[in-house]
Amino acid sequence: MSEALLFTVDEGVAVISVNDAPYNRMSLEFVDKLESLVNNIADDNNIRAVVMTAEGLDNFSVGMDLMQLGAAMQQDFNPHAFFDQRLRMIAAIENMGKPWVVTLFGYCLGAGLELPLGCHFRLAAAEGAQIGLPEMDLGSVPAWGGSARLSKCVGRDHTLDMILRGKKISGSEALRIGLVHEVWPLQELKQRAMDLARELASQPALAVKGVMNVAVGSEDRDLNELLKTERAAVLETFGTPDQQEGMLAFIEKRKPVFNQMK
Repeated sequence: MSEALLFTVDEGVAVISVNDAPYNRMSLEFVDKLESLVNNIADDNNIRAVVMTAEGLDNFSVGMDLMQLGAAMQQDFNPHAFFDQRLRMIAAIENMGKPWVVTLFGYCLGAGLELPLGCHFRLAAAEGAQIGLPEMDLGSVPAWGGSARLSKCVGRDHTLDMILRGKKISGSEALRIGLVHEVWPLQELKQRAMDLARELASQPALAVKGVMNVAVGSEDRDLNELLKTERAAVLETFGTPDQQEGMLAFIEKRKPVFNQMK
């Protein structure tokens, strides 16, 4: 049996790949392993950005492995623990203070969209992407925070249109409604995600975390709270090697080189 996911780290960028091509279903083993990795990445200062992708070029993910889930439901199954784990894992990704870049191509359905909704930069393929939350077809509703995060991302009207009608939208349509940040040809998509992750990893890690602490979830906090969070982030960067390097590079009219101090 192959590994549920593949994991590598190179020059500050971690790459996580769903390993069940061509459909890249998110099995129970995948979720367990991903949750463990998320916790490790959060604690590893050598990792400054993450790419979430999938093996092959057919599909990012068709979502949960429904056959496996159906079998599990016949056993001693606790739905609260099952879904709490997934919500906990996606929230940890969203709030860890390190940028996650995800590639959307082929089918990105159910959990195959809900997991990307917890990531910070979503890149879609220009051709072939089918992105949606089709749980209505199963007589149910999104269970990994999909309806909540999609509504925060694209607003009520697009959310109701996608979920209640079981729509699967293209990469270009996802860009139009603000669901993804960029669209690239399929053959270039993974490389573009890596390029973006390397760019983000080259930024001063403490400053990146500070900005993310302000911006992530900002729609749910008032301005005064956000200003206090921003001030704390500014003060935390004062006098750090990266702040000194940035100032020196500005004076010397060169590009700064950050994250040199461990």
